[in-house]
Amino acid sequence: MTQDEDAARLGLRERKKRETRVALSQATIRLCVQRGWDDVTVEDIAAAANVSVRTFRNYFSGKAEAIAASHLERMRRVADELRARPADEPLWESVAHAVEGQFAPKAGPGQGSSEDRRRWTDGVRLMLAEPALHGEIVKANAAAQEELARAVGERTGTDVARDVYPKLVAAVVGAGSAVAVEHSLSADPPVSLAAVLRETFDGIVAGLPAP
Repeated sequence: MTQDEDAARLGLRERKKRETRVALSQATIRLCVQRGWDDVTVEDIAAAANVSVRTFRNYFSGKAEAIAASHLERMRRVADELRARPADEPLWESVAHAVEGQFAPKAGPGQGSSEDRRRWTDGVRLMLAEPALHGEIVKANAAAQEELARAVGERTGTDVARDVYPKLVAAVVGAGSAVAVEHSLSADPPVSLAAVLRETFDGIVAGLPAP
């Protein structure tokens, strides 16, 4: 086997592992939103993802870590999208496109009727309030910011180890996205996450002037 073939094989293996992590994380979120935290077991999740309980345990220690992994994966996709945006596009325009594309897709859970959206939103709100999830979310946020900071550094020619700029941008993106999600979940009357994300990043680009 040549070096290129070996690298391709390793790349395929890592891609398969990433796909399994995503499938398990999404199954955990879907079941916890639909049934409630206490009514979902690891066995339920493994069955929904069509894997064994042992496979689940190979990836995650429990439901909380599996759910938090979805946020990290989403921020990795934001970083990938940021790297793929046109090189001459302003940084914050690229960031806004990348974040909106991953945080507010046009299709997915909770995108059906108004009643479906309300039930999904209520379920997500209850899930995120689960105390067992908080520590894992903090760890996922830290890893996500590191990933995004590297992408910002590559795009701007800054060094994550030496310069504060890429880490600052990543922290602002993380905080802005979290605020937008929380506001969208709690707004009454409901407001779309895409609209809140646009308002959030427009405000950041403008320097957050007083309203």
